[in-house]
Amino acid sequence: MSASLKVDLGTVTYTEDYIASIAGYSALECYGLVGMSQKNVTEMIANLFKGDNLQKGVRIKTDGSENIVVELYITVKYGVSLSAVAENIIDKVKYTIEKETGLNVQSVDIIVQGIQI
Repeated sequence: MSASLKVDLGTVTYTEDYIASIAGYSALECYGLVGMSQKNVTEMIANLFKGDNLQKGVRIKTDGSENIVVELYITVKYGVSLSAVAENIIDKVKYTIEKETGLNVQSVDIIVQGIQI
């Protein structure tokens, strides 16, 4: 499903892949984040053939309107404060998506799947 934003002259529709790319790129800029993790085994196998991309570890949920929920599956650096890293990522991703698209980010959920030493 995609997210739509109504403007004066019509409707702008954003695909989930586009929003996921924005979220992945902005998350990777944050300190303490080592990388994104696969959401499930199916994604892990698919990424073996596709190579690395910005959508890895990002799930976007939309209701077809301008409201979206972002889930990020991440790996963090050992020794950093998980709450500080998560808060930084949430703020950065929410701000970037809202600035770039005009959509309303209801929440950014962080799922820590690993720690790298």
